[in-house]
Amino acid sequence: MNSPLPAQFAALSASQLSAAAPDVLQKALIAAMTEVTRAKKQLEHIENAIDLRYAQQAKALRLAQGKDTGVVHFDDGDVRVTADLPKKVEWDQKKLSELIARIAAAGDNPAEFIETSYRVSETKYQAWQESLRSQFAPARTVKVGKATYRLALLSELSSC
Repeated sequence: MNSPLPAQFAALSASQLSAAAPDVLQKALIAAMTEVTRAKKQLEHIENAIDLRYAQQAKALRLAQGKDTGVVHFDDGDVRVTADLPKKVEWDQKKLSELIARIAAAGDNPAEFIETSYRVSETKYQAWQESLRSQFAPARTVKVGKATYRLALLSELSSC
């Protein structure tokens, strides 16, 4: 297979591209990553411009509605602007555990007030003795993510 130019990579099927020489795959990957980086920078630049243009108006509308966050709508010429400032709440885990203990000590059921989730560090789990791991194993499910690959030309690696 001839080495296609970066613009031709998109025209190839995944099957065709997978059959290409390794250096072609590496070039295709670099071309795509370069495009993604360029597009992300362009998007960030445009989003910054939009924020500069509308942030104060959106903030004023939220304040007029008695809220610090959330969605507001307004028009700018022929454009309907929907500005969303999402609320991100984080809870102090140590303080919550203290509150759970106090609620339980008072005779109430903490589950009526607080949702609890548990996590086990995979590093710690792997370091446990088999007798302890076997007790936790039925509660553990392993899922896999999408495989990722990094490709570099060997000639480039040896020059590093």
